[in-house]
Amino acid sequence: MIDINHVVLVGRLTRDAELKSIASGQAVCKFSIAVNRRRKNGEQWEDEPNFFDVVVWGRQGESLHQYLVKGKLVGVDGELRQDRWQQDGQNRSKVEIVANNIQLLGGNSSGGGNSFGGGNTSGNNSHAQQQGQNWQAQGGNAPAEDGFADDIPF
Repeated sequence: MIDINHVVLVGRLTRDAELKSIASGQAVCKFSIAVNRRRKNGEQWEDEPNFFDVVVWGRQGESLHQYLVKGKLVGVDGELRQDRWQQDGQNRSKVEIVANNIQLLGGNSSGGGNSFGGGNTSGNNSHAQQQGQNWQAQGGNAPAEDGFADDIPF
């Protein structure tokens, strides 16, 4: 059996990104996004926000920092990491998303999104085409375009 740790989220920044350097000099960019979950409460549909902390390391974080401002819509592709420590004799933990690819969405005057860490995509492309381009740019194999995804009933 193979373990899989892969997260893809689209949400809005809850605050401006923070850029710092660790002791080794490597840059680390941290921000938080809110992702709404729609659920039905009686006859009404409600948005229930979920908040996620995101970390981007190195040059990618340095390059993105200036664009990651509160309210900006972003796509995040990465993996979950759990940090554990002790504080005042209590075991503590925190789960963060370590991003491999960040895509800036919306608010771009050219009409397209900018992808950092995984190729550029045009706002006119379908989601499947964008995924394929991102995977190819990251050295992976894009899924075959056989139309099967359109037949999935969910």
